[in-house]
Amino acid sequence: MQSIDAEGLHFHDLRHTGNAFAASSGAKLRDLMARMGHDSERAALIYQHESLDADRAITDAIDRHVPAKRPDDEDEGGEAGVLAPVG
Repeated sequence: MQSIDAEGLHFHDLRHTGNAFAASSGAKLRDLMARMGHDSERAALIYQHESLDADRAITDAIDRHVPAKRPDDEDEGGEAGVLAPVG
């Protein structure tokens, strides 16, 4: 195998990164299995769990930016800003 002059970097590291990116793209389990060349769901599920953890961290960060509505924050117009079902 040819060296890329990146000491400490292994082929498996690159493979892992590519599979993690594929899982975070929303790829389905069977698509991940085909991409990785695995017959077992176990390996693909590992990458999906990593993706779910990242998604949870992103969601939590977004939630911290959205202030909680307090009862004393009422608009003078009454129902302004209230979500209503559509369609």
